[in-house]
Amino acid sequence: MDRMASIELALKNEQTEMDFYLHEAARSRNALARAMFENLARDEQEHMTRIRALHERLLIDGAWPEDVPIEVAGTDVKQTLERLVGQEGSQADHDDDDIQAIQKAIDFESRGSSFYAELAGQCKNPAEERFFRFLSQIEREHFLSLTDSLAYLDDPEAWMMQHERSGLDGA
Repeated sequence: MDRMASIELALKNEQTEMDFYLHEAARSRNALARAMFENLARDEQEHMTRIRALHERLLIDGAWPEDVPIEVAGTDVKQTLERLVGQEGSQADHDDDDIQAIQKAIDFESRGSSFYAELAGQCKNPAEERFFRFLSQIEREHFLSLTDSLAYLDDPEAWMMQHERSGLDGA
């Protein structure tokens, strides 16, 4: 796959993921799931904005632009999980739809991380490679946070014990 086709596929994937996360955030009654989906949607929007700018410059210049930032804002999905664990509503009100949505999101993020890593491996320009490796790492962080969120929703008590919190209230 050539660079332009890869970037166009990345844009399509980011849009699909953002739409999915926005839909799930609006649907979920669980505070943790809703906050995670909202956070992920913001991250995917930011990725799309940066990738779209690169795509436009590549169309105009035919080469990797020197003056387009090679990084995107970091993510705070891990902090979202840490902040909401043990709060009222973080354990209750989730349903099979939340679990299935998180499982689907885990798959999205896993494939996204692999896709960006593969794209980075094909880059000859060091700045371009760093950009796609960074995106791969962000997607990997999303994957890990979603996996951790799923473990929490599946068994909050075991999650608390594993994370050295003696009570469900986070004490």
